[in-house]
Amino acid sequence: MKMLQIRNVPDDLHRKLKARSALEGQSMSDYALAELRRSLERPTRRELLERVGARERAVLSESAAESVRAERDAR
Repeated sequence: MKMLQIRNVPDDLHRKLKARSALEGQSMSDYALAELRRSLERPTRRELLERVGARERAVLSESAAESVRAERDAR
């Protein structure tokens, strides 16, 4: 397993990390690792946009306006 060291952590961020890890009953290292893992499991905005862009486009037989108009006229 690899080791990661983070330098120059701002005091306020360190305090929050220390407090939250204590509330969870974890070491700061274990808590930070869990948060990092959770963050990296979610796709980034760029990854989401790439997925959406790769999807096949839907081809509609009529426009949305035509569909709404037809439903209104049917009443």
